[in-house]
Amino acid sequence: MRRWQGEWIYFGGDYNPEQWPEETWAEDVTLMRRAGVNLVSVGIFSWALLEPEPGRYEFHHLDRVLDLLHDGGIAVDLATATASPPPWLAHRHPDTLPRRADGAILWPGGRQAYCPSSPVFRAASLALVEAVATRYANHPAVVMWHISNELGCHNVHCYCDTSAEAFRHWLRDRYGTLDTLNDAWGTAFWSQRYGDWAEINPPRLAPTFANPTQQLDFLRFSSDEQRAQLRAERAVLTRLVHQPVTTNFMIGIGTKHLDYHSWAPDVDLVANDHYLTAADPEAHVGLALAADHTRGVAGGRPWLLMEHSTSAVNWQPRNVAKTPGQLRRNSLAHVARGADGVLFFQWRASRAGAEKFHSALLPHAGPDTKIFREVCRLGADLAAVAEVIGSRVDADVAILFDYEAWWGVELDSHPSVDVTYTDRLQALHGALWRAGITADVVHPSADLSRYRLVVVPTLYLVRDPHAAALRSFVEAGGTALVTYFSGIVDDNDHIRLGGYPGAFRDLLGVHTEEFFPLRAGERVTLDDGTVADVWTEWLHTDSAEVLARYADGPLPGVPAVTRNAVGAGTAWYVGTRLDAAATDRLVARLVTEAGVRPPAEAPPGVEVVRRRADGRSWLFVLNHTGGTVQVAATGTELLSGSPCAGELTVAPGDVAVVREGVPVAPASAADPDLAPDGRNGTAAT
Repeated sequence: MRRWQGEWIYFGGDYNPEQWPEETWAEDVTLMRRAGVNLVSVGIFSWALLEPEPGRYEFHHLDRVLDLLHDGGIAVDLATATASPPPWLAHRHPDTLPRRADGAILWPGGRQAYCPSSPVFRAASLALVEAVATRYANHPAVVMWHISNELGCHNVHCYCDTSAEAFRHWLRDRYGTLDTLNDAWGTAFWSQRYGDWAEINPPRLAPTFANPTQQLDFLRFSSDEQRAQLRAERAVLTRLVHQPVTTNFMIGIGTKHLDYHSWAPDVDLVANDHYLTAADPEAHVGLALAADHTRGVAGGRPWLLMEHSTSAVNWQPRNVAKTPGQLRRNSLAHVARGADGVLFFQWRASRAGAEKFHSALLPHAGPDTKIFREVCRLGADLAAVAEVIGSRVDADVAILFDYEAWWGVELDSHPSVDVTYTDRLQALHGALWRAGITADVVHPSADLSRYRLVVVPTLYLVRDPHAAALRSFVEAGGTALVTYFSGIVDDNDHIRLGGYPGAFRDLLGVHTEEFFPLRAGERVTLDDGTVADVWTEWLHTDSAEVLARYADGPLPGVPAVTRNAVGAGTAWYVGTRLDAAATDRLVARLVTEAGVRPPAEAPPGVEVVRRRADGRSWLFVLNHTGGTVQVAATGTELLSGSPCAGELTVAPGDVAVVREGVPVAPASAADPDLAPDGRNGTAAT
């Protein structure tokens, strides 16, 4: 992989000068320098401008923009501009438009109106990549390349005839023969056996439940088709350019259908877009989960926050503005959890189009605003903590995450619609967050040997090697927690026979003979007073000890929580959906048993994360509360330059970053409204 970091933390965002008169461009650069911006993404949605008609390219405006940015000391993440085709493509080639499962066409007028399997779209997009890369491969402003934009955000699934043919080719590559496919899909059920590849279609709208393995394979295929576009563009760039290449993933609980763990090898750096869920008062905990997962996809290496928002977005039902200080706190939380760059959508708030009410670094009201003042302060903060670049986040806990398990567990005709994949993921990660424990969210194929505790939430679909790896981890002395509806099926979505939880039965020392899901709103009580809902099961212990049983409900006296000694370690099983308080207590027991400790003791609502490199360490403390807090720390607080001798005081809503070690004398105070230039550390003008 090509190195992507410089001497500064990247700071900036999407820059769309084509939306504005050219006389605003010089002002943009001046204000970028004032804010400390050092990187902008350019050209993301400019295909129609760059290629106004097939094969005719116009680069004059982009030439001027790149030259102006370079003269101003602003580096560029240059897009391939393939994110959304121009209207002429669909007008001339209507077969490139995507179709829904019910056959409805998705027309131009928004963005990403193309079938990801269309050879016409692929050829046109790669021709554009070739033209852009040839022209700008050696432009001095360009420090990285940005493939497309949020691949699959709106067109991840297409059910048209072109996609159907591509799906058949994908199935041939996967299975080789129809007999193998028929066995994998269980087509003996409901008279579905196929005798010719041409008989197979995507899981289009059907009279009743479609074949579950057909659905699962179509989800795999759809992710792979989006990845194929990424790889095709990457191949052109690899031939023509020398800078690192990336694309912006959308890792978070809202993006289900793209298997980013498989995509990571195709980029030189993992970049992610993240937006708060405005309706969630604990959205900063969701931010931490997304950042921890992004770091897991990146293999623990630093990553780039390609997009987030300075304040409100435009696409949620109620777009809540960020309160004073939240922009800064959110941004530094990403840095705490491994980001070596903080970018936003977008530089200047649009005056027209679907995202005109989306916040930006430079709002409609101009620079004399709360947002822009906070942007300038953030630029100064990022310059002050630039020494953390390249360091890694400390984490002794892993949470296993598999997109295929997500797809599988939420297929139709299952025991309970209330069992969802991200439910226990969020609950257990949130409990770890409240306990002050940082966790990596990793694929089941990851090396688990560096962790003390591994959490396995709702891993419905699991492969044999991954189940074996978890057992080896426990035998070697690790502690594992597995929740209900895990280990149930293999990678063909076939039930693992002999009793649930299938692949984990021997590890956990239990077996379940029947599921007893609960009715909507129904609750049960355990004999330790715990309240649970959604799920119970008729569980028997083989070698495990019982920690809690049901006191009421459909299964009084049946075990609900167990613990099994395996080799030098232990494996815990929770066969019901514990409430939040019980989940917190469970996690507290687990981290104590596993010997996991937080980076520093902190009051509730205070986030503490440590990054470390080459014998140095940095403690990030983010106060999400309305009160002043004290945290034990020794070293130099970088944002203020003040020494910290044993105790750190953090004001309400504030952030501190401590270089741990012997404190040094404070530097002279800087004007917080005059951010340093991230390129060279000198004051911007």
